[in-house]
Amino acid sequence: MYKQMPLLIALLATLMMTACTSIPTQLQGEYADVSPARVEPATFGTPVRWGGIIIDAKNETNRTCFEVLSRELDRYMRPKVEDITAGRFIACKNGFFDPEVFAKGREVTLVANITGIEEHKIDEFNYRYPLLEVNDLVLWEERQDVLIYRDFYDPYWYPYAWGSPYFGYYPYYRGVGGMGYGRSGYAVTRQTLPGPARLEPKEK
Repeated sequence: MYKQMPLLIALLATLMMTACTSIPTQLQGEYADVSPARVEPATFGTPVRWGGIIIDAKNETNRTCFEVLSRELDRYMRPKVEDITAGRFIACKNGFFDPEVFAKGREVTLVANITGIEEHKIDEFNYRYPLLEVNDLVLWEERQDVLIYRDFYDPYWYPYAWGSPYFGYYPYYRGVGGMGYGRSGYAVTRQTLPGPARLEPKEK
C-alpha cells in the first residue's frame, strides 16, 4: 500500500490539473480581437471576451461593477498567470454579486459589449477605463499547489521518514541512514487548474 501512495498522489494531482478540459459553454464563440489597451470610440458596441484578476467589486442599485486587471487567456479561456497586462477595465452586470465571493484576486472571464470609456484616478493618475456591459461571466475556482512525489518505493520515505516529515533535503530525499531501504526520489510542485466555480446553492 505504501508503495502505491506516490502513484495515487500523482494521479490525483493530474486529475485536478486537468479538471478544466474544455471551454465553458458560456464562453464559447468567436469574438473581436480588441484588447483593453486598444479601445476607442470606433470599437464601442463590439462584443469581446476578456478575462483577468478582480481588483474590486462594487454593488450599485441594480447591478455590480467589477474593476479587472486584464490578462491574456489560455486555451480554456482562463486568465494566464503572468505579469503581462493590456490594462484595466470596468465590467458591469445586472444583479447582485457578493464581493466576498467575487473577491480581490479571483480570476474571472467574461463576454460583454464595449459601451464606452470612463476616467478614474489611480492615486494621482487619471486612468481611462474601457467600460463593458456583461452578458455572461465565469468565476474560476482558486488554483492550488500540489506536491507530487516520484520514485518513492519505501514506506520510510517522505512523508513517512523516521522522526521527521522532512527527511533529506527538498526537493531530493535520500535513503534512511544509508541502509538502502527502497529507492530515493524527488518532489515537484504542480499547480492545479480547477474549472469554473459553482455559484448556485447545492441541491439537497
